[in-house]
Amino acid sequence: MRAVEFQEYGGPEVLRIVEAPTPEPGPGQVTIDGVWAGVNFADVKARANGYRVASLPHRPGLDVSGRIRAVGEGVEGLRAGQEVAALVDGGGYAEVVLAEAATVFPLPDGLDLRTAATLPTVLPTAHALVHEVGRLRAGESVLVHGAAGGIGTAVGQLARAAGAGAVYGVASSDAKADYALKHGYDEVFRPDTFETDVRRATGGRGVDLVLDPVGGDTLRRGLEALAVFGRLVSFGNAGGAEPWRAGQDELYAQGRSVGGFSALALAQSAPDALRALTERALRTVCDGAVVLPVTAEFPLSDAADAHQLIGGRTSTGKLLLRITD
Repeated sequence: MRAVEFQEYGGPEVLRIVEAPTPEPGPGQVTIDGVWAGVNFADVKARANGYRVASLPHRPGLDVSGRIRAVGEGVEGLRAGQEVAALVDGGGYAEVVLAEAATVFPLPDGLDLRTAATLPTVLPTAHALVHEVGRLRAGESVLVHGAAGGIGTAVGQLARAAGAGAVYGVASSDAKADYALKHGYDEVFRPDTFETDVRRATGGRGVDLVLDPVGGDTLRRGLEALAVFGRLVSFGNAGGAEPWRAGQDELYAQGRSVGGFSALALAQSAPDALRALTERALRTVCDGAVVLPVTAEFPLSDAADAHQLIGGRTSTGKLLLRITD
């Protein structure tokens, strides 16, 4: 089978198409004949600096959709030929993907494979940020960094559907801001001025919820943009800076709180909770509350071009690799 791997860290050019043995499922696993694979910034970080890479060579890819090829011992509720989406901890850029059955999700009626490939990391994460961890209540305000990305696109719509009083975004260009404004956002700010802009937009009050995938100094500044009793949820460290930590001095005075979320970490620590979360999140697509646009797609052999686009920080929405025609 064909797969995309890298044997050293570096730019997009280190990605190579290889011929690899076709995997067989072990107990509690399935194999999937891949049709589409999602491209995430986490894949770029893995290739560039070894983020979540246990050893080389490494095969990137966290999202995949396709049809179950074979089912391992002890797997229930899944069968060969079934159309599914899956969250995998690497390995999605391949014609056949090995997945833990606990993170493989049969597609509801009306959900096609192309759309399904946009969902496994993005949608449960967005749902958790708004509901399970962020606990957004009707009438509250939210500020979302990376508003034009895949997660930001979903969060804007979910926050609006949850009755948010105001949905503010942060984006790095006019083009990204225009895109975000079409997906649930009331106003979009620039990264270097967002605290001032938040205070202006809220009459000095601040926002009730900040969602931050950047980390570092951006997280610290996000705390300063919170209202009294506000919450901040960290869901990444895309900036690559040394993680900034909040303690009693930053939180006690105004009753603020900090939470965190990672779909991959939840998959390892509490797969049943991830499954329930994903099922809730999928319903928002099926009922039309969330639409995740695919803004670019590439054949599997052009994975380097997809990485070039997403790594350049100019992409919006979701990028996909087409594994089979």
